[in-house]
Amino acid sequence: MPQQQVILVQLKAVVPTANGAALFLGPDEKTFVIYVDASVGHAINMFLAETPKERPLTHDLMAHVLAAFGAKVERAVINDVKSSTFYARLIISAENELHQRKIIELDARPSDCIAMAIQQKAPIFVSRAVLDEVDDATDALKQLEETRAKGVEPEEGGEETSD
Repeated sequence: MPQQQVILVQLKAVVPTANGAALFLGPDEKTFVIYVDASVGHAINMFLAETPKERPLTHDLMAHVLAAFGAKVERAVINDVKSSTFYARLIISAENELHQRKIIELDARPSDCIAMAIQQKAPIFVSRAVLDEVDDATDALKQLEETRAKGVEPEEGGEETSD
């Protein structure tokens, strides 16, 4: 199978919705939205703000398990979208005294991949095919930012694309 071209993206905003959170991602020229459940949206916001927690959350547990095995998140790749459902892979590297560097690729929800990447300050990529297929939400994000700058909270709702 040929290697897909991937593009580095940034998490531009995390916006609460009636059913969870909207993640606005993309390179400079295009923004797309992935809707996630509220708990992962909250975790991503905590990782972005580097909020201390009383107890480890699920993504913290995963990070501790990875570290115990000499592993870390190298990158997250949003690699497919079908019927408004996104798919992703978490790329992990492991290195310890028994093995030379090993790369492990895991299938995972995009929300979890994004949370782990943000937590470990790893890059997030999207395949060119996905970026070409998704709707451009750049204008929607600009309107949202302008509305928030005025101190007005936007109405929640809209069509949700799941992860």
